[in-house]
Amino acid sequence: MTETTGSCLCRAVTYAVSGPLRPVVACHCQQCRKTSGHHVAATSAHREDVRIDGQVQWYQSSETARRGFCPTCGSNLFWDGPGANLSIFAGTLDAPTGLKLVGHIYCADKGDYYELTDDLPKAAVRNPELTTMVP
Repeated sequence: MTETTGSCLCRAVTYAVSGPLRPVVACHCQQCRKTSGHHVAATSAHREDVRIDGQVQWYQSSETARRGFCPTCGSNLFWDGPGANLSIFAGTLDAPTGLKLVGHIYCADKGDYYELTDDLPKAAVRNPELTTMVP
């Protein structure tokens, strides 16, 4: 399998994923909107398949999850919660990714300034069918 790579804007933090990536899911929860300025589009990989080079700053955003960003340029890179996977903000991946957006979660929290007009699945809250990575 080919490695997938990515980085922050200034390249002070780079990463490589040696295993499969989950399709991209858009999260519209308030925390994702606040941290990104809109919604977050993220993939995920098994934690042991991700190698991170550089210093990531971690912010404990809830009792069960933390968010990783570059302390130099501020790029949001990761969401690290319970389970075996690390979520990776899809916009930080180097192209081509070969990934596709497959759905939306936490649509009940979405901003009032936009509509979701695609035909992809939309969940009011978390949806394990979309977010759980198949081994």
